Amino acid sequence: MVIFLQGCKLKCLYCHNPDTIDTHGGKEYHIEELVQMALKQKSYFGKRGGVTVSGGEPLLQSKELVPFFKRLKEEGINTNIDTNGRVLNHFTKTLLDDYADLVMLDIKHMTEEGYEALTGKRNKETTFTFANYREASGKKMWLRYVLIPEITSKPELLHQMGAFFKDYKTIEKIEIQPYHKLGIHKWEALGWEYQLKDARENTKEELDEASNILSKYFKEVKIN
Repeated sequence: MVIFLQGCKLKCLYCHNPDTIDTHGGKEYHIEELVQMALKQKSYFGKRGGVTVSGGEPLLQSKELVPFFKRLKEEGINTNIDTNGRVLNHFTKTLLDDYADLVMLDIKHMTEEGYEALTGKRNKETTFTFANYREASGKKMWLRYVLIPEITSKPELLHQMGAFFKDYKTIEKIEIQPYHKLGIHKWEALGWEYQLKDARENTKEELDEASNILSKYFKEVKIN
């Protein structure tokens, strides 16, 4: 069960949920209402399934996620956070330490210039600080990386990312997200210009090359 929370401080050029960026949009739900929705689906989760909070950036609502995740854990439901790693406050740390079974951390870019060009914000180091905190907890984490031809697909960037994370013990795998344009119609509906409309999709050779490079550093590489 995936819950898309409203609000994000980034504006990634490839965002396929741009309607979740506005921090003032969305619909309010009571925590127990969401818990009951999860319980109705629990029989489908199996041993590894559960509830994922995504967005937007879910950790902008980390204070409210603490009691929500606490209730899910009381019901024996696995919990997962899909995040860009820019929020590491007291409530986030409580989530990471006590209630988040898994974190899926989105690595945008390995250089400051590239990070700002893709997201509209500076300080890529916030993501790495977040990763370091999760690593110190000893609890599992997946990395996710959108592979955009000529932008994030450069071999030197893949090697740089691999070298940075190669000694992490908590990373179970890295997921390569092939670039796609499925969200363009949402950008147009919002009246926003989609700046990557000239970017192409990945070739099989590019995906294979990325997988081969990252396999040198990570236990498992998955192309989604």
